[in-house]
Amino acid sequence: MSEEDAGPVEWPVVVRVPVEPVEAAMEADAADAAASHSALAVRGPLFGVAMQDRDHEGERRWRVIVEVTHGCPQQARDALNSLFWFRAKDEAKSRQERRALLAAVARLETEHVDELTVLGTRYRVVRAEEYAAVDGHGRIETPRPTDPEPLTPDWSPGAGAHSPRVDNGLVLDPDAPLSPLQAAERIALRPLAYSGTGFPGPVLSDSARAVESHPDVLLMPAAFLIVERSGDGPWSPGSGLQATANDARRTLDFALTWMEPRTRGLIPYDADNALDARRPPTGTTTAAAAELSDFAEAADRMRAGRCYQVEAHGTAYRIARSRRLLRWGPDGPEGPRPSDTSTHAPAVLHPRLDEEGAVHFDEPAGDEPAS
Repeated sequence: MSEEDAGPVEWPVVVRVPVEPVEAAMEADAADAAASHSALAVRGPLFGVAMQDRDHEGERRWRVIVEVTHGCPQQARDALNSLFWFRAKDEAKSRQERRALLAAVARLETEHVDELTVLGTRYRVVRAEEYAAVDGHGRIETPRPTDPEPLTPDWSPGAGAHSPRVDNGLVLDPDAPLSPLQAAERIALRPLAYSGTGFPGPVLSDSARAVESHPDVLLMPAAFLIVERSGDGPWSPGSGLQATANDARRTLDFALTWMEPRTRGLIPYDADNALDARRPPTGTTTAAAAELSDFAEAADRMRAGRCYQVEAHGTAYRIARSRRLLRWGPDGPEGPRPSDTSTHAPAVLHPRLDEEGAVHFDEPAGDEPAS
């Protein structure tokens, strides 16, 4: 659908009944999940960047180029800033192309820019709502049997560098066919808006306004993260989003065996990186060795098969299945709302790059060349 004929306030949903065995299994998993985890917990907004280009048939489309995982709009703007800077440094074919990219960098260094056009391509900071399904006991949904998993998990150091990135190459297509349960979820979430006295007035107003300005929603692929809680307290996020459940498990393995021992003073921060709960330093006290053993045993349990929850030192760690939705309007995906806040202001992120492609490391960031 082009911008010119994007008319009705709600797009029809195209439903395709699963016929292939894998599709049918995924739909059966979704039905089981809907029956066992019937409530939703909304965590809040996440931000990324999408670009609008044309596909091989000449149709305009939105495609994610900065993963929609950032906690505030400025983090997404900073990622776009870096994308343009490195493209100017490494990929520009001419001074004119480099000049256009550096002009975009200059704007992103000083302005709260949520949309701009560079070399004929439109870029937009986009906003998604993150949520998770929970059961009647408040337990967050874990990965489903048909969620992608490697046949042989790789636990070696650096294995994460070869894992897929969240939203890598994701095309945002509100017209794509959906399974019956996906269609039902999408329609059910169209009126989703914040409510209750816990939200500031501007947040409630912006949320209600978004339902009118962006009346449709697009469901993004599931992602995975670590959540944790101590005792009977609430679950809280313990990691960023990962593309697969095994990536989240690998992150948890590192947290349990490397990070937690150092955070708790069981292993010095300046110890050899190879030392962890499985390989403690020489001279570790008996008490510290016992605590390290608890972390190592929890990590080993988590490695064994498709395990999604372990406990160590009174804290439960769970691999959770996260969902995200983008609100969609006649002009495409929703951008940041006026009430969305950022943790920091725009800033210069990289050394000065001139139109010839030379990097000036000896100049203070943001300085203009001497005349």
